[in-house]
Amino acid sequence: MSLSTAQDADAPDRRQRWLSLLAKAPSARLEALWNGIDRVPNYTMLRRPEIGLVMVQGRISGSGGPFCAGEMTVTRAAVRLASGQIGIGYVGGRKPRQAEIVAAIDALGHLPEWHEAIETKIVAPLAAEAEARHRLVAAKAAATKVDFFTVAREAGS
Repeated sequence: MSLSTAQDADAPDRRQRWLSLLAKAPSARLEALWNGIDRVPNYTMLRRPEIGLVMVQGRISGSGGPFCAGEMTVTRAAVRLASGQIGIGYVGGRKPRQAEIVAAIDALGHLPEWHEAIETKIVAPLAAEAEARHRLVAAKAAATKVDFFTVAREAGS
């Protein structure tokens, strides 16, 4: 397997990871990182950002029967680079600009020459910040942990 074939095999996983991080990122932070990218190619909107609803499905105990948990607001967008690559962006909430940025980054992600710039300038900082937020939440939860113990009684006391 050649190096380019190995890189192509990683593309779906990389794209899934990138889209997940971009969709969950704070919109102001993503905008700031996006503005830090220089020489972004022109793109045209295939689908201007649209706000809609999706049905959120849950599972009892994580693996049990599915149930409809309710609706969630989402924003989606699609762009095409001048070179023909298409990108899509879906984000939770009413965030048209964030959906457009996610779509533009997704389109750029189809170009191998952009992989390193996207990873180092946008994805890696967002991943580190998400991990830091996760550790903070875990630390707060751990601080409220109560250890229960039982004192055994001797018979006849």
